[in-house]
Amino acid sequence: MLRFSRSKTIGVLLIVLFGVLYAMPSLLPADTRKSIEQSIPSFLPRWIIPHQAIVLGLDLQGGSHVLLEVDSQAVMRGQVNTLRDDVRRLLREEKIALAGGIGVQSRGVTVRVSDAAERARLLPRLRELAQPAGGIFGQGGGQSSIEIADQPDGLITMTVTEAGVNERVRKAIDQAIEVLRRRVDALGTTEPNIQRQGVDRILVQVPGLQDPRKLKEILGTTAQLEFRLVADPGAPPGDVEQLPSQEEGGAMMPVEKRVIVQGEDLIDAQPGFDQRTGEPIVNFKFNIRGAQRFGQVTTESVGRALAIVLDKKVISAPRVLQPITGGQGQISGRFTVEAANNLAILLRAGALPAPLTIVEERTVGPGLGQDSIDAGKKASYVATVLVVGFMFVSYGLFGLFANIALAVHVILIFALMSLIGSTLTLPGIAGIVLTIGTAVDSNVLIYERIREEARGGRSMISSLEAGFQRAFATIIDSNVTMFIAAAILFFLGSGPVKGFAVTLILGIVTTVVTAVTMTRMMIALWYRSAKPNKLPF
Repeated sequence: MLRFSRSKTIGVLLIVLFGVLYAMPSLLPADTRKSIEQSIPSFLPRWIIPHQAIVLGLDLQGGSHVLLEVDSQAVMRGQVNTLRDDVRRLLREEKIALAGGIGVQSRGVTVRVSDAAERARLLPRLRELAQPAGGIFGQGGGQSSIEIADQPDGLITMTVTEAGVNERVRKAIDQAIEVLRRRVDALGTTEPNIQRQGVDRILVQVPGLQDPRKLKEILGTTAQLEFRLVADPGAPPGDVEQLPSQEEGGAMMPVEKRVIVQGEDLIDAQPGFDQRTGEPIVNFKFNIRGAQRFGQVTTESVGRALAIVLDKKVISAPRVLQPITGGQGQISGRFTVEAANNLAILLRAGALPAPLTIVEERTVGPGLGQDSIDAGKKASYVATVLVVGFMFVSYGLFGLFANIALAVHVILIFALMSLIGSTLTLPGIAGIVLTIGTAVDSNVLIYERIREEARGGRSMISSLEAGFQRAFATIIDSNVTMFIAAAILFFLGSGPVKGFAVTLILGIVTTVVTAVTMTRMMIALWYRSAKPNKLPF
C-alpha cells in the first residue's frame, strides 16, 4: 500500500490535468474557442490543443428533424430500364435481331424470339441476369431478383420480383444515407444523426440548425447531373427529349437523349465568380474518363450548344466555341451566391440513387432543449448530492477521497466526449447520472472489504492492502459486464440509445482510473503523511 511510486502519482495527476484542459472549452464562449482553433499551427494535429466543446444533441439545443421516403416506383423504373439495357446488350452480343423490339412493362420487359435456335442460345444468357436477391448473403430470402417466363410462341417475359425491388430499395437507402451524410457535413453542422427508419425511410436530425429550409433544399434534390448536346433541327424524334430550360423561363428545349458525361465522373465542384461578368458560377473538374469523353465530344461538336442538365432541367446551354480538353469547365445559370454554393455541395456529394420525398419535418426550438437541460441538471444535482452525502456520512475521510475521485470521474467523461466529438443527448445525461452511482460503487466494495479485513484482526496497513487487492477482481468483473451491455446498446441501438451507451462506456473506462488508482493514491499519501493508528470509519 505504501509502495505507490512517484511515476504512478505523476501519471494520475497528468490524467487529471488532461481532463480539466479538455473539459474547459465547453465552458468557454464560441468566439474564444474559434480563436483558439485558428491559432493552432498547421503542422500540429488539431486535437493536441483543447478547443472543441461538447456537442449538444437535438433534444438539448434544438435543430431540424426531417423524415425522407425513397420513391420506390422510381427505383422500380430504374431497375426496369437497367434490365432493358442488359437485354439489349445480350441481344447484340448474340447477334439476334428482333422484329418487334424490346417491350417495356411496369415491372419488366418482353422480347419475342421466334427462332428456336436463337431462343435456346439467348435464354441461358438471360438467366444469368436473374441473380438471387440479397447477393451471397441471401438477404432476399433466396428468391430470384428476376423471373423469366418462356412461352411456346417465342415470347420471353422478364419480370422484376418483389424481392428484387426490396433489395434494390435497400441498396438505394444505404447509398442515399452516405450521400446525405456528405451533403449535411458540407453544411458545416456537427454530429448529424442520419439513419434508416423502417424499410424505405431515412431520418435526418441536425442539431443547432433552426432553419430547415436550407436543409430541405440540400436533402430533397436528387442532383443527377448530365451533359448532353442540344438536338439539331430534323433530328429523329426517338432520339430527342424535351426538357424545361431554366435560362428560357421554363420553355421546353429539344435535347439529345444520349448522355455525354454524367455527374459521377466529377471529382470536384467549387463555387466561384465569372471573371468577365462577375456572376456566381460553379467550377467543375472531371476524372480521367470524364475528361477524355468530354474532350472528344466537344472537339467533334464545335459550334453546337451543350446542355447542362440537372434533374431533368436544363440549367445552362452554352455554345461550344472550341474543344475543351483540360477536363475542367464551369456551370453558369443566373445563380445567386447561395444557389451556386448549394449546387457545388450537391455535385461534390454525388447524386442520390432515387428521388426522396419529405414526409415529415419539424423544428425543435431551443426552448424545449433548455427545458431538457434544466431537468437534466436538476437530476444530476440531486443524484450528486445524495451520493456525495452518503459516501461522506458512511466513510468519513475515505468518503471524501471517493467524492474527489467522483468529481474527476465526471470531468474525464466530459473531456473524452469533447476529444472524440461525441454528442451529448438527454439519454446521455441519464447515462452520466448512472455512472455517478456505479463509480462510487467500486469505492464501496473496496471500503467494505477493508472494514471486513480490519474486523478479522488484521493490522491497518494489511487491511488497506488486502481491501484493494481482493476487491479489484470483483470491480473488474462488474465493469466488464456493464461494458459488454453498453457495447451491445451502442452497436445495435440508434439515436438516443447510442447517446446513453456512449456516456456509459466512457464512465466505465474512467471508473477504473478514478475509483481504483486515484483513490488508492490519495489513501497512500494520507497514510504516509498522517501515520494513523486506526481506520477513519
